[in-house]
Amino acid sequence: MTILLTHALVVTMDDDLTVHENGWVEIEGPLIKALGSGTPPNVAGAEIVDCGGDIVMPGMVNAHCHMAMSVFRGLGEDVDDRLYRYILPLERKFVSPEMVRAGSALSALEMIQGGVTTVADMYYFETEVGDVCAEAGLRAIVGQTLADFDPPDHKNFEEGFARVEQLVDRYKDHPLVTPSIAPHAPYSTGLKTMAQVADWSAAHPDVPVQMHLAESTLEVKWALDNHGKSSVAVIAESGLLKPNLICAHCLQLDDADILQMSIEQVCVVTNPRSNGKAGRGIAPVEKMRNAGLPAGIGSDGAMSGNTLDLFSQFAPVSMFAKLLAGSRKPLPAVEVIRMATIEGARALSLNLKTGSLEVGKQADLIRISLAAPRLHPMYDPYSALVFAAMPSDVTDTMVAGRWLMRDRQIQTMDKNKVVADANQIARQFKAEMERIDRLN
Repeated sequence: MTILLTHALVVTMDDDLTVHENGWVEIEGPLIKALGSGTPPNVAGAEIVDCGGDIVMPGMVNAHCHMAMSVFRGLGEDVDDRLYRYILPLERKFVSPEMVRAGSALSALEMIQGGVTTVADMYYFETEVGDVCAEAGLRAIVGQTLADFDPPDHKNFEEGFARVEQLVDRYKDHPLVTPSIAPHAPYSTGLKTMAQVADWSAAHPDVPVQMHLAESTLEVKWALDNHGKSSVAVIAESGLLKPNLICAHCLQLDDADILQMSIEQVCVVTNPRSNGKAGRGIAPVEKMRNAGLPAGIGSDGAMSGNTLDLFSQFAPVSMFAKLLAGSRKPLPAVEVIRMATIEGARALSLNLKTGSLEVGKQADLIRISLAAPRLHPMYDPYSALVFAAMPSDVTDTMVAGRWLMRDRQIQTMDKNKVVADANQIARQFKAEMERIDRLN
């Protein structure tokens, strides 16, 4: 079936940053067939959607997330030791396929409503996450986490690799879901296991690798104390620093680290809201991008950053860069939107499919209403998107030519069931937290 979007401000995010005023987009099946300005083509039998001057743009790419952790949102916010007091004990006791499915479904619902069409996830029981994304219609990279801190779905790395193999077998040819291997971090896997991952990755070059990198001063200390070098240098020694590596956070980097990452052509993801809220620092995004590293934007998990839309990340991304430089100039709004769309897709090696509105690409797009007074006057659509727009302005979300949301109504999920399932998990968490407090 052909869908024709008309009377739109079409923000393409192509190489020339083409914007079509009074624009139109023709969608045939899962692909963009044509787009332009002025009078749209006359297509017999097409579904015509008059956008009334609203923005039509590529769907956003949430390049680092832990979807299942939405059930931890807001839990113990003001407790200094909440990680060890609540989070880790709750994970060990309650993380199961059922919990992962419930949390991931809540996250999928939130992201669809917030204009995210592609997500890169890493957590446990990732076949469940893949199933949720496939059913909801989201494009996703799903990464099975490997770690040595008693994770809930494997007792040793051999079991962890078996789960990776299972994930790859399940999703190797899926049109929306891409399997991934996700060693948690250098300190939580170690040099030997990272070398195993590097060997496995060399034998599976089409499977992305996701990893937390240079996230904290504790990680820096671990690398120096145990290996006498930076954590970037440690993963380079393991053989893991390669072009299919997606590095999340990237806060504690020096110029030598960035140069080495650039030489190896890895990709990076910044998570400003999560990192700022934790007081961990500001990622050197300008330096990394100037070195040629594709940089995406991620929400991290809702336990850390609370919201999973990218609108809440935009202003911090830009403002943190400006604060580092003491100038308004770094990371102008257009660059932030580039990171949230085509550059984020490039960081996930999905840029040939998604991230921009171009003929032949997948029809992954969103419509943003301009009804809100805070979006006027609009001198620059990129500035409006970064500093004024909100998730509630997204009215329609489409992936591969399929409507996931229309007029704010979710088409692919049972919203009431999703919320009820998540709240059932939360009641179990709350009871366990009360038990922990009584014991302490």
